[in-house]
Amino acid sequence: MPTTSTNSLPIEAIGLQRTFGTGDEQVKAVDGVDLQIQQGEIFGFLGPNGAGKSTTVRMLTTLLRPTGGIGRVAGFDVVEQANDVRRNIGVALQDAAIDPLMTGSELLHLQAVLYGLPKSTHATKAGELLERVGLTAAGNRRVGTYSGGMRRRLDLALSLIHEPTVLFLDEPTTGLDPMSRISLWEEIRRLNNDGTTVMLTTQYLEEADQLTERIAIIDHGVIVRKGRPSELKAEVGSPTLFVSVDAAATEPATTLLAGFGELRPSPEGTLGVGLTDGPSAVSNVIRTLDDAGITVRNLELHEPSLDDVFAEATGYRLEGADA
Repeated sequence: MPTTSTNSLPIEAIGLQRTFGTGDEQVKAVDGVDLQIQQGEIFGFLGPNGAGKSTTVRMLTTLLRPTGGIGRVAGFDVVEQANDVRRNIGVALQDAAIDPLMTGSELLHLQAVLYGLPKSTHATKAGELLERVGLTAAGNRRVGTYSGGMRRRLDLALSLIHEPTVLFLDEPTTGLDPMSRISLWEEIRRLNNDGTTVMLTTQYLEEADQLTERIAIIDHGVIVRKGRPSELKAEVGSPTLFVSVDAAATEPATTLLAGFGELRPSPEGTLGVGLTDGPSAVSNVIRTLDDAGITVRNLELHEPSLDDVFAEATGYRLEGADA
């Protein structure tokens, strides 16, 4: 079983940087990230594709060498003590390669060999982990026959074979159906209840709200917000009203909405405003637009969400950011 360095945070980054390319082609993918993740915490790391999430995780898991700053995991430096880091972590990456010709049981046996576990424990360990992730009946089937959700659960089992103290999950539920996603959430909670510290990267705001105690939002390689989801949402304050009007009325409607609060980023085809006076202002908004001869096609009132937190910090919304 792994042994962590004493009196240390499970995950810590100080001014962590990663640059790709040289000269005029140089791109700073991660630019001075600071993170302190506590023992037994599920920590959410949010941001759109290309924001620096996966690059940060790859540095913390020793798969990518930082070009600046310090990273420590389980108390060990990710550069100078990389082997100690690897012995203490489990990693389930979004693009993990799993041999489709091997069975689930065979892959777990191989993983046990790679971690140097006693041969006498391999079968027991494999059986326990297959049961834990709900794959006992599929253990002797080739992985090529597994569904996407089954592969994700197997990948999670592989990351747990050596009982790591720190677990990195990089967008573990991307592409899964709702039931598979909920099943994986339940397993993550069970692991955390057993004392495992989890760093979870995700684009799904619901996932972060459901699972994490604290989050950090990264945009263009920089941490733009950090804290408890409830506290970050409270800082946004007023609810957001999304209004749909005819394209020709967009400009006058925008001017009128600005009188009810701060204009906010909104999904394409809508206008967004943070209502300073709260939900009670909705009727006044409708009346004002109607008096101006502007037809309202649709109205949606949203209480502050993590997407509002992201929009307030970056000027655009995380939900649908890929589009």
